[in-house]
Amino acid sequence: MQADWAKLFEAIDASNKTNDKVEALLNYLNLATDTDKLWLIALFTGRKPKKPINATEMRTWAAQASGIEPWLFEECYGVVGDIAETIALLFAHKNTGETLQLSLTEVMQEMIMLVGLTADDKHAFLEKRWLQLDKNTCFLYNKFLTGGFRIGVSQQLLVQALSKHLKKESAEITHRLMGKWLPTYQTFEGLLLSDLAQQEDSKPYPFYLSYPIEGEVESLGEIQDWQAEWKWDGIRVQLIKRNNNVYLWSRGEELISENFPELLAFASHLPNGTVLDGELLAWKDQAPLPFALLQKRITRKKPSQKIIEACPCAIIAYDLLEFNGVDQRLNSLSQRRDLLEELITPNGFGLIQLSPLLEVENWNLLTELRLESRSQKAEGLMLKRKSSSYQSGRKRGDWWKWKVNPMHIDAVLVYAQKGHGRRADLYTDYTFALWNEGKLQTFAKAYSGLTDKEIIAVDQFVKRNTLEKFGPVRTVTPQLVFQIGFEGIQESARHKCGVALRFPRILRWRQDKKPEEANTLAELKQLL
Repeated sequence: MQADWAKLFEAIDASNKTNDKVEALLNYLNLATDTDKLWLIALFTGRKPKKPINATEMRTWAAQASGIEPWLFEECYGVVGDIAETIALLFAHKNTGETLQLSLTEVMQEMIMLVGLTADDKHAFLEKRWLQLDKNTCFLYNKFLTGGFRIGVSQQLLVQALSKHLKKESAEITHRLMGKWLPTYQTFEGLLLSDLAQQEDSKPYPFYLSYPIEGEVESLGEIQDWQAEWKWDGIRVQLIKRNNNVYLWSRGEELISENFPELLAFASHLPNGTVLDGELLAWKDQAPLPFALLQKRITRKKPSQKIIEACPCAIIAYDLLEFNGVDQRLNSLSQRRDLLEELITPNGFGLIQLSPLLEVENWNLLTELRLESRSQKAEGLMLKRKSSSYQSGRKRGDWWKWKVNPMHIDAVLVYAQKGHGRRADLYTDYTFALWNEGKLQTFAKAYSGLTDKEIIAVDQFVKRNTLEKFGPVRTVTPQLVFQIGFEGIQESARHKCGVALRFPRILRWRQDKKPEEANTLAELKQLL
């Protein structure tokens, strides 16, 4: 019996219960071939094949193949709000023969094959495929084509299912999935069943993630049991030195060594068998620079000396995961900190700096210190239990982030677009505007923060108050006011409003406010 990947994704999308999703994954793994298992892991860990066609090609070819007028196809697309689903619905009634059953490996191989074809050959191939697939498989196939495949499964749930399937500890599975690998050259056995010690030197450890502080900070107990540091606004990284080679990994499991050659040069002085956990920041004169500067470096694979000088960077190290080739993660944070201070003195180690500890006598003093976060160009504080080991993933109890309250502004909803997956029929992606010289000026998009009940209410408002349609986007009557929260604000020449927000999201629906009471763009810029 062949494992049905389309039914797996349908089962996952049909439930919001963790156990149901893990069970669906386990059932698939028990039936799938090793290559199908490997591709499944790749999809859920961000290792999708390159997108083989663009959206314009897909819409043009699908309209021609469906046999309907282009304007009618566009109307269908506008109503459905998703190109992959539109094509699946239009071709569902055309498939009168036996449907084609493709394995997940075959589908991924076709995605790779399509990249190398001419436009005409892609067109002919896809027109044939759309007629051979059932509606659900066609929808998912199209999602792979557009690069828009998203499914409600975290890597943690995948690890749980793999742990049960292979009867291995979750921590080991998580570690094996780290690093630079692709299904095109890796095997399932080599990834998850081989001797871990023989795997490549560059492999990082799974990152330990924190939870937002809950309730009063005093509930954590005695302050002497906790280590406090600034929570920096940068990129979480692991810096690895093994066998005279240096590697730099982001938390998103991207190898970014080439982006920061000056950091690798400094790290070459570290002893072999060293793995540091820390924050990569744009850094000058012993202080962080705006995150927007760091973004310019992230996208540069081989930055010029001019770019390096314009955006200098440093790593603020706050943990030591490996020392002299020995895994330190099971030792207490206090023990790891002592070793870290041996390695990197408080005065720093060139472009590798030691994260300073905030020593205070009681929680009240720490609460006051937290209010200085923005003046320190930090997001708040990190609180870590001194006796804690370094765990894998997000675990509750030992590591907490205590961020300052977000900045906020009241804005008017002006555009709406339908969401994805279970929200594909609801308008859940919103664009907001502020007043500027008597007119509304867009400044941010957000799609999180509302309750299910509020989402349905806003969706009904959008459908009743649409002024114009631009494909899947609706212009709406400017009546609804929302409080938009964000972590930071920077000047931006790329945005018409002149500013860019960091992590915008909806804090609450201001049903007590009229649109004319929303804030102005000038008031937003005062927060710069």
